[in-house]
Amino acid sequence: MTEKSAPGEAPASFESTLRELEAIVQSMESGDAPLEESLAAYERGMALLRHCQETLAAAERRLSILENGELRDFAPERESQ
Repeated sequence: MTEKSAPGEAPASFESTLRELEAIVQSMESGDAPLEESLAAYERGMALLRHCQETLAAAERRLSILENGELRDFAPERESQ
């Protein structure tokens, strides 16, 4: 069973937010829920999506600061042969 937080509040972690969002999408895709329940799920899903976007934007800002203000693409170092 998925973790659910109270409506209007975000789950404790980014990962649990994604799990709840995925559960909402699966439920809505099944098409079995009544209209009012589907609307409430859509609203909750949009709130969770905004929370995820804000979390990712904050992480990007932190990485930018750590890279001396330069936002660069991540490229793993290649091992020399």
